[in-house]
This record gives sequence, C-alpha cells and structure tokens, in this order.
Amino acid sequence: MTRVEDSMRPAATATLDALDPRQRAVAEALTGPVRVLAGAGTGKTRAITHRIAWGIEQQVYQPQSVLALTFTSKAAAELRLRLAHLGLPPVAARTFHAAALAQLRHFWPRTLGAQLPRLLSSKAAVIAEAVHAVGLPEPDTATLRDLAAQVEWRKVRALTVDQYLATPHRQVHGVADEQMAAVMLRYERLKDDRRVIDFEDVLLTLTGMLRQEPAVADEVRDQYRIFVVDEYQDVSPVQHDLLREWMGRRRDLCVVGDPSQTIYSFSGADPRYLLDFEQEFVGAQTVELTHNYRSSAPIVSLANAAMQGRPGAVRLETDVAGPPPQLAACADETDEAQHVARAVAAQIAGGASPREIAVLMRVNSQTARLEQAFTQAGVPFALRNATPFFARREIVDVMLLIGVAAAEQPSAAALPALERALTEAGWSPTPPAEAGEVRERWQTLEALRRVCIDAGEQTTLAALHRELLERREQQHPPTTETVTLSTVHAAKGLEWDHVHVIGVNEGLLPISTATTEAEIDEERRLFYVAVTRARRTLHLSYAERSGGRAAQRSRFLEGR
Repeated sequence: MTRVEDSMRPAATATLDALDPRQRAVAEALTGPVRVLAGAGTGKTRAITHRIAWGIEQQVYQPQSVLALTFTSKAAAELRLRLAHLGLPPVAARTFHAAALAQLRHFWPRTLGAQLPRLLSSKAAVIAEAVHAVGLPEPDTATLRDLAAQVEWRKVRALTVDQYLATPHRQVHGVADEQMAAVMLRYERLKDDRRVIDFEDVLLTLTGMLRQEPAVADEVRDQYRIFVVDEYQDVSPVQHDLLREWMGRRRDLCVVGDPSQTIYSFSGADPRYLLDFEQEFVGAQTVELTHNYRSSAPIVSLANAAMQGRPGAVRLETDVAGPPPQLAACADETDEAQHVARAVAAQIAGGASPREIAVLMRVNSQTARLEQAFTQAGVPFALRNATPFFARREIVDVMLLIGVAAAEQPSAAALPALERALTEAGWSPTPPAEAGEVRERWQTLEALRRVCIDAGEQTTLAALHRELLERREQQHPPTTETVTLSTVHAAKGLEWDHVHVIGVNEGLLPISTATTEAEIDEERRLFYVAVTRARRTLHLSYAERSGGRAAQRSRFLEGR
C-alpha cells in the first residue's frame, strides 16, 4: 500500500492552507489513481473540492475536463455550490444517472437516428401488467414493491435473467424463481414495445453504447479526463462498469468513501470496489482522513468501538470534549416514545433549537408512536421522508405568486409581497396553537419568510425570486424550526447537535430479517451511521417489551 506522507507539502497557498495535513495530502495528489478512506465527519467534501481547485490553479486540470460524480442530486448541488464559493469556473458535478442521461440524450439521435425512448417514472404499472401476462394472481402493493425491488436488484448488478437465477437472492413471497424470471422477461419486452426505459437502463444503455460505438467513447473521453467519485462505497456493479468505460485507459481517478458507511447493499452498493481499489489500480495512492470535526470524543469512542476490526474501518480521532452517550431502558415502545418526547422537550426548554435535534430509527413504522407523543408534548416535528420542501403544495403556490409579482414589479420590496402570498397559503404572524400538520405547514411557510428577512429589508422581488429558484435548483431548502424524525438510511450525510436513536433492540437494530454475517455487518454499519450523525449529545434507547413480548437490547450495545 502506498500512502501519501503528511510531510510532502508544496508551497503554502490559500487553497491548501484551509486544509488539515491529511486533507491537504488529498489535494496534493492530483494525478493517477487515488483512494481516500474518509471516516465520518472528517471533511471529505472539503478535501475533494479543494483538490479540484488546486488542480485548476496549478493548470493540471482544465475545468471542463473534470467530472465529479455523486449519488444524490443534493450532494451534486452541494459540490457545485462549494466549488463556486472557491471562485472556480463551472465544473461538472452530477449524479451517475444525470451524467449518463445527458450523454444518452446527446448521442442517441446521432447514433440511432431517433429520439431517446421516454424515461419510465415508475415500474409499478408495467410490472403489474407483466404479472398478469404470465398468468400470476394480481399482486397486492407489498408484492408489487418486492417484485420491482428484485427487477432493480438484478439490473444494478448487470446480471442477465439466467445469471440472476444462479445468484443467491431474496425470494418474493408466493413467487417461484421461474415465475420471477418470466415476469422479468415480460417486463423488458413490454418496455421495448412501448419505447420506454427505466432508471437502471440509463446506465446499462450508455455502457453498451460506449462499448459498441468507438466514436462516442472517444468523444466522451476527450471531454472528461479527470474523475472524482464521492461515496465510492456505494458504487454498484453497473456504475463501476460505466465509470471504467468513461475512463478508458486513463488512470486519473480519485475515489472517496468509508466502508463503515456501506448501508445500501439492498440497492446494489458494493464496498469491494473501494476496499480492493489498490488491486484494481496498481500503484494507487491511499490517504486516510481520520480527524473527526463533527462529534465529541465520547461519541467518536462509541463509533470506533462499533466498527473495531471491520475491513477498511477508519479509526476516528477528535479532541472535542462532551458528555457521554446516554442509554435509556424503557418499558415498551409507547413508553420509549414518551420518554424521547419528554427529553426533546427538555432540550428545547433548555435553549436547544428544534432544527438541531433529530430522532433516528430503523424503519418508518416506528414514527407513529413518536408523532403521537410529540404532538401530545407540543414538540414541533417534521418527517424526513415526507414531501421535499420545494415540492410541498403550499411552497409551490407561494413560488408561483412571487414569480408573477417579480415579473410585474421586479424592483418592489420583497417582504410585503411575500407576506401577502404566504397569507394566501395559510401563514399567520403568530404560530397556530395546534400541533401536527397545521403547525408543520406554518413552520414551512415561516421558513420561506426567514429567507427574505435574512436577505435584508432592501431585497427586491426579483432578487428574492432568483434566490428561491437557485435554492430549488440546488436542493438547498431553508431550515424549519422543527425536530427531524428520520430513518437512519434517510439521515446519512446529515448531522445535528442532538441525536436520539430509538429502538436499539434485537429485531430492529439489527433488524429481524438480517440473519447472515454479511447482513448483520450491514446493520452494524447502520448503527455506526446513526451514532455519527450526532455532534454534541447522543441518546440511545430501547424497549424491554415489544409487541407484548420480552425484548432484548441490541448486541451492538454490548460491543458484539
């Protein structure tokens, strides 16, 4: 293994001086394959954005030749924003799918003489028709969801139907393997007949085009010469195949990831590409980011204990003091929800902002008791998995009204016009007494008003409208004064001052369906992700009875 030494440092610059020694080592490693093992909270995004900036400053990179790849539109928007703040010219920062779809739309008409087939927004209807066509009973919603998951499972691993049958996979209840195969084949035929492609086809189709059309491959490789991939532990086989086609024979690839945060294996994530990077790219450099800037020392200690001895685990370091994590044993799930509601209410009464508090859980079904307990306690909350901010009906309506007003009177003061639009959508100067949805709606509208107030009283309608459109484009919603209720999966990449993790029970964390060693290890990583979302305080709880039966606290609390 080749490691970049901290002492290998070029002359000081503003770009590099903003980094710690290990982050700086990442920025220095401008060429050749580079692997960054970045523990939770160690500033990986800062490291890779400054690496791109340093490469452009040194004229090693041309801005238009860089392609930074992420797994969510939000992460891509964050990368673009940070690069812009560094004063860089536009650099392509996109999800795998967004980059692939843009290339398909460009090359498909030239290569095949027709428009790209329509992108299927949902598989459900076509899979339901495939089920009917092969003579199976009409599926209920749960079965339809499981069938779609298996279709996706096969495709993200780039498996043929025969290969799928020969590979260990989850069974769909009541559906035999040969029936599953028939559904998959009919589903693909129906898509072809209707000239539609699904989400996975975007990657598979572009990979095939690059392999079969040398002119297309050459044009793409002439455009993009430097590749940066964030969250590389989440790469699926089909994404890995596409990346290699994009690169061709080039080796200027920097990947960043944390094996301890591989929690999406069900959607095709395969950490072996990160773990085996030095075998795939012989001579690659490896840099470990170990200094955690997020969490206090007791939280970091718990995270390290959870992942001790696991492959590729980065041992975190920090010098930030803080209180030890708290563990509460509750009588049952209802008592647990009420305990957490009281604890959160006490934190808010003590001066904590609701938006800096989160309650994390393993599955969505755990929110019901929490919602009831929080409503009774008068604690404002919002569900992380609910409708995104800029897709909420009330926000869409206000944005439309502001757009019209800005077109008519662009230089008019923004706040009076915004407050009129907010009032039409249900806002009032004082928050409603009711909790739940009514209060959440008010909080959402008030967050939009705060954007305008923070911009200053001289802000015009035109400026406010631009600000809101940019936020929507960058998926950068304003924060609401609400406690976040979220699954751990949905909380990955986020952080709060105060985190409560509920249901740290056998059967929930780890989940009861996790039976193999690999599945248990993924649940352990989920626990690690939950713990490392906390900056200042961490509260863990479990129920001693669940569903009327005695329950055990999680083995992860015992260090197992």
